[in-house]
Amino acid sequence: MRDSEPLTGEPLALDLVNTRPAGVGGRTDLLDTPERLAAWLALEEARLGLEVDGAEPTAADLAAVHAVRAHTETAVRALLHGQEPPAGALRALTDAQRAAPAVRELTWNGGAVTPVLRRTGPLGVRLAALLAEAAADLLTDPAVGRLRRCEADDCVMLFLPAHPRRRWCSAARCGNRARVARYYQRHKRSADREP
Repeated sequence: MRDSEPLTGEPLALDLVNTRPAGVGGRTDLLDTPERLAAWLALEEARLGLEVDGAEPTAADLAAVHAVRAHTETAVRALLHGQEPPAGALRALTDAQRAAPAVRELTWNGGAVTPVLRRTGPLGVRLAALLAEAAADLLTDPAVGRLRRCEADDCVMLFLPAHPRRRWCSAARCGNRARVARYYQRHKRSADREP
């Protein structure tokens, strides 16, 4: 897994926040263009449940997603530090949900009436609403108390550990780096001791 690839597999709201990993020159935005947003949406497609209708994200859609990401990160990082999330961030997430509420559209499938959640409006508004809803789910879940930051020195990724001993955002990313660094340190010390 390369650092330029989004980390997925956490709750959707954390996957969104984690699209801004630490890089050599600071934080890198993995959703910096509409095309990269489209690629991330394809990675998350199964969890999004959003009908894109063939629409490609635009700069306006990207701005709406960036706003939700910023508010989500502000609220999540406050909770991570045992602080109250800023009221403005919570209000902005609520407003994003309100802009494109989910409506259960009823359809007949030949044997029963089935509901399908639908949102209306431009793609960015629907995406923002869905991602803000995912943030609301995360922020109100009691599991958020287990939220952790990756222990790698140069990593800012967040995760909810399924196992209490988990230390890194990804075993393939930061876990492997830590193992390689420990190996290097052990062998360096051994080499320094030899005559």
